[in-house]
Amino acid sequence: MRRRLLSLSLGAAFSILACAAAASECRPDRVDLRGSWGQTAFSVEIADTEQERAQGLMFRENMPRGAGMLFVYEHPQPAAFWMKNTLIPLDIIFLDENGQVTSVHENAVPGDLTPIPGGDFVFAVLEINGGLARRYGISAGTEMRHKIFSRTAAVWPC
Repeated sequence: MRRRLLSLSLGAAFSILACAAAASECRPDRVDLRGSWGQTAFSVEIADTEQERAQGLMFRENMPRGAGMLFVYEHPQPAAFWMKNTLIPLDIIFLDENGQVTSVHENAVPGDLTPIPGGDFVFAVLEINGGLARRYGISAGTEMRHKIFSRTAAVWPC
């Protein structure tokens, strides 16, 4: 009886570990972020062509709280965003090619045409609903995990 209970306990422990490992795997439709504040994830749409990046989240009236858009460039470059035809406030999170957040612009104003600079070596940009970066503690130094960072020395590899 004791041996059977031990076997069942080990089986349950293995299942829990397997589920945890599966949950921590990289997925193309999700980004994971971590910092001293903890960890969170967002389901994302990828904008990795010039046309998709130009369209972005324009004309959308809402976005689920756990969603966002990940803009990806071919190589690090200067980048600035604006809110033309964007209807919802957004937090704009700029990242380097290793997946480290370099700057965050909180609560970008819908419709504002003022450029929001992200720096000279931007590789990716995550847009999420306005106010969430502050709520979660996302700031410069936060690390992101996604397969787009796998070709470099990612700070949090897949």
